[in-house]
Amino acid sequence: MATTGRLVLRGARWPGDVAVRDGLIEAVGTVGAEPGDTVLRCDGDIVTAGLVNTHHHLYQWMTRGRAVGCDLFAWLQTLYPVWARLGTEDVAVAARVGLGELALTGCTTAADHHYLVPHGDDAVFDAIAEAASAIGVRLHLARGSMDLGESDGGLPPDHVVEDIDSILASTERVIATHHDGERVVVTVAPCSPFSATPELMRESAALARRHGLRLHTHLAETVEETDDSLARFGKRPVALLDDLGWIAHDVWVAHGVHFQDAEIRRLADAGTGVAHCPSSNARLGAGACRVTDLIARGVPVGLGVDGVASNEAGGLFAELRQSLYTARQLARDPGVFSPADALALATEGGATCLGRTDIGRLVPGCRADIAVWPGDDLADIADPMAALVLGRDRRARHVLVDGRAIVADGTLVRGDHERAHAALARRARRLWDP
Repeated sequence: MATTGRLVLRGARWPGDVAVRDGLIEAVGTVGAEPGDTVLRCDGDIVTAGLVNTHHHLYQWMTRGRAVGCDLFAWLQTLYPVWARLGTEDVAVAARVGLGELALTGCTTAADHHYLVPHGDDAVFDAIAEAASAIGVRLHLARGSMDLGESDGGLPPDHVVEDIDSILASTERVIATHHDGERVVVTVAPCSPFSATPELMRESAALARRHGLRLHTHLAETVEETDDSLARFGKRPVALLDDLGWIAHDVWVAHGVHFQDAEIRRLADAGTGVAHCPSSNARLGAGACRVTDLIARGVPVGLGVDGVASNEAGGLFAELRQSLYTARQLARDPGVFSPADALALATEGGATCLGRTDIGRLVPGCRADIAVWPGDDLADIADPMAALVLGRDRRARHVLVDGRAIVADGTLVRGDHERAHAALARRARRLWDP
């Protein structure tokens, strides 16, 4: 599907034709023919901007289906000892499978928050970047970190945390090695206020801002986190992060379930974004993010899968429907959140969280990151967005990044996905009975 001329997606039921030239969207709607056009027939299909996943933990593909009856803290305490046994090759295989699954569900940009560095081997970040290159997706590589172990009052075991100097030095290396601002964007991302010291949070913020990079962390996911913050610091999580310089326009946080009204106003004033992970929050019984209130106040909101140890499906498409159901259930109002609103979270909302204006929209001048959804079974449904978001889970027919196919006819263009899954299963089985 690669072409040196113009690529035209023709015949889509919505929004019509899409012309692509030099990796950018040239026109949308009715596109006339030009000599030399390469045509991709999309008759009856639905075309959207590629989906943007604002929060993921790819390594968790190694540990699906565990701790299924636990809240967040118990879930972490169950899984930390298992994750401590993961090596770089485990992370590499999990990233290859996870990014492949994301691509097949229409995702063109993924933010992976990787905070586990067993034995201090930061080659795990190289492995994730290599997997993204192999699949062809854009990667926002969040160099996560933890320095607050159990002996110092944190949640993670001491043997999975790092010291601050090692974390900062590694983060500098990851930036120098991988950050290009387009296909790989490095983010500085201490894991959470209950696994990172205030010193690490401050030093990480300073490092990120020296490089002009964004910041990311977990925030206000559970009641227990709020209780922990009040007990240790005498402050709720948002106030704590605000004191640490983290409530700002260059930050987006994951989950944001337990925000008070004043905290939502503070996030909006600062321009701090929120990655909404509805399936994971439901799976862990954490509560429901107040998405409609956040959006009404002007807080940037995107969608996230979270790790597949708390969202075993692992694809982004299903989160569109789940976000709609969650918003309406929370409001007890079927009119508060439309299918188009859900798609906006998964595209331009996510792009805004990641600080990008070049992706997430199907408009001329944006990068040609595009998902084509099969419409064979949707001809009888009047509203294409309702058909897409409220219908059955589906995989993309075609996915383009910079106008080049990474999924064609429902299959990854690069790599053997079935073989990758088999390799993952072999490696994961050893963790069941070490």
